Amino acid sequence: MANVSVAAEWQLLYNRYYRKPELYPLRWKNIDLSRNKVACAPFGGPIAVIRDDSKIVQLYSESALRKLRIFTSSGVLISDTVWKNPGGRLIGMSWTEDQTLICIVQDGTVYRYNIHAELIEPNVTLGKECFEQNVVECIFWGNGVVCLTEGGLLFCIPDFKVMRPCQLAETGAEDLPNCMAVIEPKYTVSGNVEVLVGVGDGILIVDEDGVQRVDGEAVQGPVQKMVVSWDGKYLAIFTHDGRILVTDINFKGVLLEYNCESALPPEQLAWCGLDSVLLYWDDTPLLMVGPRGDPVHYFYDEPLLLIPECDGVRILSNTSLEFLQRVPDSTVSIFKIGSTSPAALLYDALDHFDRRSAKADENLRLIQSSLPEAVEACIDAAGHEFDVSRQRTLLRAASYGQAFCSTFQRDRIQEMCKTLRVLNAVRDPEIGIPLSINQYKLLTPSVLIARLINAHRHLLALRISEYVGMNQEVVIMHWACSKITASLAIPDATLLEILLDKLKLCRGISYAAVAAHADKNGRRKLAAMLVEHEPRSSKQVPLLLSIGEEDTALMKATESGDSDLVYLVLFHIWQKRPPLEFFGMIQARPLPRDLFISYARCYKHEFLKDFFLSTGQLQEVAFLLWKESWELGKNPMASKGSPLHGPRIKLIDKAQHLFAETKEHTFESKAAEEHAKLLRIQHELEVSTKQAIFVDSSISDTIRTCIVLGNHRAAMKVKTEFKVSEKRWYWLKVFALATIRDWEALEKFSKEKRPPIGYRPFVEACVDADEKGEALKYIPKLADLRERAEAYARIGMAKEAADAASQAKDGELLGRLKLTFAQNAAASSLFDTLRDRLSFQVSGIVVCIFFCLFYGRKASVVGTFMKRNRDCRLSVTDNKFVSVALVQVA
Repeated sequence: MANVSVAAEWQLLYNRYYRKPELYPLRWKNIDLSRNKVACAPFGGPIAVIRDDSKIVQLYSESALRKLRIFTSSGVLISDTVWKNPGGRLIGMSWTEDQTLICIVQDGTVYRYNIHAELIEPNVTLGKECFEQNVVECIFWGNGVVCLTEGGLLFCIPDFKVMRPCQLAETGAEDLPNCMAVIEPKYTVSGNVEVLVGVGDGILIVDEDGVQRVDGEAVQGPVQKMVVSWDGKYLAIFTHDGRILVTDINFKGVLLEYNCESALPPEQLAWCGLDSVLLYWDDTPLLMVGPRGDPVHYFYDEPLLLIPECDGVRILSNTSLEFLQRVPDSTVSIFKIGSTSPAALLYDALDHFDRRSAKADENLRLIQSSLPEAVEACIDAAGHEFDVSRQRTLLRAASYGQAFCSTFQRDRIQEMCKTLRVLNAVRDPEIGIPLSINQYKLLTPSVLIARLINAHRHLLALRISEYVGMNQEVVIMHWACSKITASLAIPDATLLEILLDKLKLCRGISYAAVAAHADKNGRRKLAAMLVEHEPRSSKQVPLLLSIGEEDTALMKATESGDSDLVYLVLFHIWQKRPPLEFFGMIQARPLPRDLFISYARCYKHEFLKDFFLSTGQLQEVAFLLWKESWELGKNPMASKGSPLHGPRIKLIDKAQHLFAETKEHTFESKAAEEHAKLLRIQHELEVSTKQAIFVDSSISDTIRTCIVLGNHRAAMKVKTEFKVSEKRWYWLKVFALATIRDWEALEKFSKEKRPPIGYRPFVEACVDADEKGEALKYIPKLADLRERAEAYARIGMAKEAADAASQAKDGELLGRLKLTFAQNAAASSLFDTLRDRLSFQVSGIVVCIFFCLFYGRKASVVGTFMKRNRDCRLSVTDNKFVSVALVQVA
């Protein structure tokens, strides 16, 4: 059977067993908990100790200056510092979830320390009212605190990561509360902190929005002490008449009631898991009360501190640290006295196997059907043990049973072995983190590793990370940064070799982050050497800029080809260095130069002009000036005032002079000169006509507008100034006169001399203006018969169009005109008649050609015949026919 000595140490509370193994004999010396304020972090965290200044104590060989000392759970000193903080008496002290020590003094100032007793700046105050009234009590929870002032006001910091104090609603009570408890935000419906305040004969629920009185049979009379369970579902209450009550958080029923021997409130009230409550008074046994049955007493002859955990309570005394917990069911099934469970028989079978007894096989046969459950129970019990030898024995029993069980999951034992190796490593007294397996699962391995590296246990953290298959980058990064901070006396080159030797262990590690830390510690040269090993430009370039290596940063950004990184460097240098120095840096680098030019063209014209001037690119400056003049033209205010002295003309003149400096831009120089001249003339026209319709129009539009306005002299001046050709001049004037319907002037203009453009534009201008009578004045003057026929057709004169087409002897034209007059039957018949007549003539010609060819006439005779009849036009079909005939006969 299983060892009786294991179960002999257990205590029975109703139907549940509890055990209290010693985790460590404490290594500290001369520490008396009754003389000090003590704050213990959950999950086996560190212990902060400072002399209680509210008590009169005798000093032995210690200094009168108070020291804040931080120990591991095994009593090994981690760090200490002299307490010199102003603000009055230290009221409360506790650890946050990330193991930051929070200290609140009398005037409401909050001081923060890390695990190495280093003060974290800045300090935070709870506010003016808190400063005036003084803090008298603090209630901490995981990551926040509620403070009570002498005036009965409640102040809260819901999250130490944000450090944003707020005031809760006023209770309205005349006296200070008897006790307080906090319901954490994650357990409330509103998501805000709720404070349970014992005032008078009842309990108040206080939050930011208001105060609510608790009504229920659970609360009768003054409340002396309260504590909320770990999961926020239950509340333990110690009443004025010495009763301990347990109710749900909504006060709907009493789950436990026990009458204690003392009516004095206990100094400490704590939950042991979720099954029992601990009460501690000085000079009396530690009392554990459960739902039913007689309580359990634990006797101590020294002061205690209860540290609640998720699955039990750590009991800290002057000399030892113990862990009081409910015995797991798997452990009970194996080690309970007289147990005949499958797990107990399997454990006993291993004992017989080690003694070479045949009874081992008998035990296995008895539990053959329940063997998987027995193996699982042994594995689970091993995980809950703190004794290494007992862990080994239980795992051997599980492995022994697994050999006869084919259905059990094979890697279950390996997983538990891996977990126990990690737990045993951190439970070592030198490390001093006594985690249980439930705490480890709730804490997670990543948080455990973070706590190890914060405690500068980098080697252990690295080995655990590698063992559980986690990324080692965090550990190595933290070690490198800590090494830089602690190695101020080591030369940069030597320290670089030390760092690189460890950093290369992790692929993809951020050298830039380590370099940034080196720069922060004033080692810029080391930072520059480290950043050279960073393979990612996105992290390398910003750091190079921060340490003042702009040239290298620009080179790295250019090599990466990332335009965003190049722009980052450009903007940084742009702000930090003089323009000429900036221009010199980018001139020889095509990518940064082109990116800068692209950006500056859109947003920084003046700066871009300075760049082009500094590099001798005068034509680029001229183009910018010309563009600016056009942009300025879009502003309606730019046309006010004389253009001779206006900004647009000045810009164009500057551009013209710059273009003239180079022989390759003669055209641009001439164009700019004429543009400025045109703008001057157009402005003069606007001033004289008092109409803003000339500026920014073309030369043709300017001439046309002048003629329309009747200013023929101005139009002639523009023609002369810009050497407008006669043909263009006639076109513009014809249509301008037609626009104003000055037919008399148009006729007069047509008779001045023979128009170089002919009379067709005159006809088109009249037709477009729907003046057929005026068009008839010019149609007969059209020399081309086909144009004349089409002009007659456009004004609807079918007979005249037919005559002109007939004279032109163009059958194709007759066909097109017929389609124009398709709705006019008489006109269509006329066109058909003329086309048939023309076709007959062509056919006669073709017959003559064949006659000549048939009788052997020479090709010259046919050619002569065709020349004599050149006025006879052949249709497309006839031409094809004649061509084929000539080819065949030849």
